Amino acid sequence: MNTPPRDAEDTQASSCPTRQPDFLMSQRHAERAVGHVLWLSAIAMLTEIVAGHLTGSMALLADGWHMATHVAAMGISAFAYMYVRRHAGQAHYSFGPGKVSYLAAYSSSLLLAGVALAMLYEAASRLQAPQDIHYDEALAVAVLGLIVNLLSAWLLHGHDHDDDGDEHAHEHANGHADQNLRAAYVHVLADAITSVAAILALIAGKWAGMAWLDPVMAALGGVLILRWAWRLAGDSAGVLLDRQIDSHLLHDIHDCLARHGVRALDLHLWLLAPGRHALLLTLAGTPELDADRLRHELGAMATLAHVTLDVLSPETSSVAPQQSL
Repeated sequence: MNTPPRDAEDTQASSCPTRQPDFLMSQRHAERAVGHVLWLSAIAMLTEIVAGHLTGSMALLADGWHMATHVAAMGISAFAYMYVRRHAGQAHYSFGPGKVSYLAAYSSSLLLAGVALAMLYEAASRLQAPQDIHYDEALAVAVLGLIVNLLSAWLLHGHDHDDDGDEHAHEHANGHADQNLRAAYVHVLADAITSVAAILALIAGKWAGMAWLDPVMAALGGVLILRWAWRLAGDSAGVLLDRQIDSHLLHDIHDCLARHGVRALDLHLWLLAPGRHALLLTLAGTPELDADRLRHELGAMATLAHVTLDVLSPETSSVAPQQSL
């Protein structure tokens, strides 16, 4: 239903200004960390491929090309940070380029899923047709890969895990965390776990004759990585599709409205960037409502970066359809 027009002063006052440009928190530290991991992975990849060609080692070549997927994942994350930084403040992004990081995370999840499926296929092939394993050479490659992955995880861990416990889990579940950095960290962690599994399997195969354990551990690693990829894809896709995911913030908003004795006729809450939400709210006004105070309390909520408040008159709101969440 069409609402009566308001004067320009009321319309201008109904929108709270953002507290941060482009609704973004600083990501320079995360960008530098991902850049360092990208260069480290690229150097390790080239070293293994060149050494594999010079020595004729298939194990070194295979791990070098596997490291190429690692470089690709870091490249996606690094590109996303660079794109966001270069396009900050440009007018053609109504709410800033913050969702680029979630698009990068979703792309990385697809890459992870592809790697996991390839691992499962290769493991099944090796179980059906076992091949000779050069244990000493393979162990050296696995240890080298583990060192690179642990160093990469150390570089990323401090930025991806600033909080612990329930609060940290709540951040990931509600989109407050940097999903782009999370994607990079998950990829590194997945590689580290597969390296550990490979080392254990190779030790068991060399000294206990359990050659079958190598493809079994690879299959288990593939299942674990596929599960992580699914969760990462679901979290990032939810943000890209504007799924309502922060129940705690929504509860706080409704509590604030209840304290002022008003009800929401139409409420839209969505994520703009890591830890930055936008709120579009239409209220049924009352004679006692202090709109400026309500607007101030909503704007003071830590993760609300943009608030648009529309207050209808009691006569209009009595017939307006309710669409609040």
